[in-house]
Amino acid sequence: MMKSVRTDMAGELRRRHTGEICGVRCENEKLKGLDVFTVDIMNKVGEEAIGKPQGRYYTLTLPRWFDRGSDSFPDAVEALAVLVTRCLPKVHENVFVAALGNPDITPDAIGSLAASHILVTRHLKQKDGESFPQFCSLALCRPGVLGTSGIESAAQIETLCRSICPDVVVVIDALAGSEADSLCRSVQVSDTGISPGSGVGNDRRELSRATLGVPVISIGIPTVIDAGFFGEGSMRGMFVTPRDIDSMVRHGARLIAYALNLALHHGLKIEDVDALIG
Repeated sequence: MMKSVRTDMAGELRRRHTGEICGVRCENEKLKGLDVFTVDIMNKVGEEAIGKPQGRYYTLTLPRWFDRGSDSFPDAVEALAVLVTRCLPKVHENVFVAALGNPDITPDAIGSLAASHILVTRHLKQKDGESFPQFCSLALCRPGVLGTSGIESAAQIETLCRSICPDVVVVIDALAGSEADSLCRSVQVSDTGISPGSGVGNDRRELSRATLGVPVISIGIPTVIDAGFFGEGSMRGMFVTPRDIDSMVRHGARLIAYALNLALHHGLKIEDVDALIG
């Protein structure tokens, strides 16, 4: 049954296998007291075994409480910022962030909500870059979804990339999981890009170095789980989400945005981000 359950999480896919897998390396570590599980897919054999493209996938397990007012928020933000930094290319002064998803559907609103807390600076750097030395040049878009715009997100992002010429693209999106314990309780960061909607069987054009011509980092939180996890035939093709999804999505979006701000802009602290975004 579990093999038929969809998931975007590389860590979950690895845990379905027992023993060593040729071409796949795993590591457990702690950052700021939080667990991080790394899956490094090194070749085609590893790709076929796990079902994900070659690259590195980090899964950060979040504390029970990680809202802005909690004591654990700073540690979670700083740990996530470290993982983002590991995925960044050496040169990343020009960054393009794509916040994916449908803001009208709560489990899919992670990207749109995170966008509201990200420091957009491209216009400032173009006007007077010397006055803002601590900031990178960051542009952001919220392409929405095909059903509301009539345009593939990938097509919009590709067009903007040709105009902006970024050093790296960062994609934020909601993910699907297969382990109930990690639902809205973990963040995946990857240097391989993303295929939006793949976890729920709604595959769209991938966003990766191959399609955009620059490194692509993806960040997401699993907000839904395949109902097949529960083994009920009548629930086949359905996805479920936590009853407190509204607050979990808001907290997760802010966490991702703050971590990006710390990783992409130089020398910022959480208190600085509070002051800048209001």
